[in-house]
Amino acid sequence: MDNTTLPLHLSHVQKSSSIINRSHTLLHSTALIALIYYRIASFFQTTKPRDLSTTFTCLLVFTGELILSFLWFLGQAYRVRPVSRTVFPERLPENVELPAVDVFICTADPSKEPTLEVMNTVISAIALDYPSNKLHVYLSDDGGCSVTLEAMKEAWRFAKGYWVPFCRAYGIKTRCPEAYFLGEEGNNESSSGSEFMADREKVKEKYENFKSRVMGIRQNSVLIVNRDHTAVVEVINDVSIAEASQEHKAVEMPLLVYVSREKRPSLPHHFKAGALNVLLRVSAMISNSPYILVLDCDMYCNDPTSARQAMCFHLDPKISPSLGFVQFPQKFHNISKTDVYDSQMRFVFKVLWKGMDGLQGPCVSGSGFYIKREALYANPIKDVDVMELKQYFGPSNEFIKSFGRHYKPKDHQHSSSVTLMKETQYLASCAYENETKWGKEVGFLYLSLVEDYFTGLVNLHCKGWKSVYCDPVRPAFLGAGTTNLNDVLVQFTRWISGLVEVTLSRFCPLIYGPKKMSALQTMCYGEQAFFPFYFLPLWCFATIPQLCLLNGIAVYPEASNWFFMVFSFVFLSSLSKHIQEVLSTGGSMRSWINEQRMWMIKSVTSNLYGSLDAIMKRLGMREAKFMTTNKVIDDEQTRLYQMGKIDFQTSIMLLAPLVILTIINVVSFVGGVTRAMVAGKFSDMFTQVFLSLFIVTMGYPVIEGMILRKDKGRIPPSVTILSVLVSTIFLSLGSLLLSVFRK
Repeated sequence: MDNTTLPLHLSHVQKSSSIINRSHTLLHSTALIALIYYRIASFFQTTKPRDLSTTFTCLLVFTGELILSFLWFLGQAYRVRPVSRTVFPERLPENVELPAVDVFICTADPSKEPTLEVMNTVISAIALDYPSNKLHVYLSDDGGCSVTLEAMKEAWRFAKGYWVPFCRAYGIKTRCPEAYFLGEEGNNESSSGSEFMADREKVKEKYENFKSRVMGIRQNSVLIVNRDHTAVVEVINDVSIAEASQEHKAVEMPLLVYVSREKRPSLPHHFKAGALNVLLRVSAMISNSPYILVLDCDMYCNDPTSARQAMCFHLDPKISPSLGFVQFPQKFHNISKTDVYDSQMRFVFKVLWKGMDGLQGPCVSGSGFYIKREALYANPIKDVDVMELKQYFGPSNEFIKSFGRHYKPKDHQHSSSVTLMKETQYLASCAYENETKWGKEVGFLYLSLVEDYFTGLVNLHCKGWKSVYCDPVRPAFLGAGTTNLNDVLVQFTRWISGLVEVTLSRFCPLIYGPKKMSALQTMCYGEQAFFPFYFLPLWCFATIPQLCLLNGIAVYPEASNWFFMVFSFVFLSSLSKHIQEVLSTGGSMRSWINEQRMWMIKSVTSNLYGSLDAIMKRLGMREAKFMTTNKVIDDEQTRLYQMGKIDFQTSIMLLAPLVILTIINVVSFVGGVTRAMVAGKFSDMFTQVFLSLFIVTMGYPVIEGMILRKDKGRIPPSVTILSVLVSTIFLSLGSLLLSVFRK
């Protein structure tokens, strides 16, 4: 059968998961309704008049239960129709018919993002299994560091002279040289003869030389992040570099372009979104490919066929007109078996995104997505007045003309002309976006630090574009996950701040989305927008019932009450559903414990601080800041991570809440059990005792860090002393207030 008549991809609805999910939703929602009925009825009961302290504390707990129920309800949209997909890249048309692809790689700080790691990502993109004349790689250096530019030239020499010819000759699958030489793929190559081994050793030697040169560049230069510099655009294909390897002069290579946009301290630069928009304009002048792959600097190409896999969707005439982007999961090469920080984000990439794929498609996820250039322009470009286009896209006539080429790639031979370079530098200037729609309606949007989520919501899904989620067996991209508590919480705080910025704006999904997206897609975006507010019920459940336990106030029905079963069912139902999802996606009970623990830790720290940060920015009390995650490897932190121990080397602000809540629950558990046994009211307080025990169990690493550990990753005694003091004040004042209210 002719390939043209065969489908390029297949979609499989996970029917068994859908049945399980919908059944659970029905049962759990029924229990929640019963719980809410109990709470409301108890406020109006007259047989046992309540004192003010009991009424107030029960009202606080009920508020937390309502917030949790609301967030749970929004999250059920993910579980209605989970989907998995299969692609058939071998059925694609010939190379000459494939569309061109531009690859955007972003780096910001060479002191936190090792240059060698960034260059490995660049090389892996250059070596993608795609026609060279239709592949163009752009690196955005937001740090404006000369080290990055010089390292790029070295990467080009190595890739052109040795790496790309070697990969093409032997069909190497792992196109990132560092990963290839550290791994065992050499044992699985189709060629394993003496010629292959000789070439492999030669390329390995050249790679070691390349590493030495890059490290030499770093050591002989000052790593300065320049925030005040002019725009630099340089095409890395000059004659001197080509002549550096005479024996490989005929190797056809993708285009490689270095871009460092202009920055001035007095002008906003909008972080990653601003860098991507500059790449969008600059690439329109140089290559103008209809499709764009966006990568983080540490997310190297692990499967050279990812572009072809993405084209299985983009070239499908049935879905292509409305398809905005193809999202691949973010997976990581440095995740340990225990994954104590839940760095792999299993829940997002194995549950949520598969669920959204069955609706209108997943959100943009920051890295690893092939997006249609036209979708980012967010405005009809046909039969539109030129002056109107300039109001949207800026005053550059050359950029406006790029629309007329209908995204046909330009010839590489003309890419380095002086006139073109001047135009690209103008497009990369600070002033270019003034009085235009860039960042507002065009390109990646600026309102939020999570430009991926916000752009996907407003510029893509709310404008009718759809997306698909491609999760192949071999990871298309592999990155470096965060492997210490400080970076995990700092990164998550940044994401939370960005989400709350959207929630507090007119683009709140539950307000902005209903008329533009399906109800279920709106719920998915809404769940993410309101996810930061988990800190409210978790802080409530970790303090109020415990304080009441110490003071003999029951906030839950006693064990003999029928509604005790309702509360028990809600709690066990939530945990069992999480366990089922973990086990069904390849996780273990240890994975479940770590995910549950990190959800609690992030909720009471990152969710709290990120929400406060967004509110302060909204009130004009704070400027937006982008905190880059540190990619530099620390041996001690790595050792602790591999052992499955949490490294508590972080700020007091992030650490103190964990210690305070743990101490409160330990004291409440011990005091509550003692009080219940003495007073003989264990049945009345059973739920509160169990809740304290559950939190203490999940917080065991905190207890271990305070008391048992002696390594560098322990909790500092000063933090423990401060937390004991704060906990004592809270319990004392809380008990005093409750006693006053009870009189």
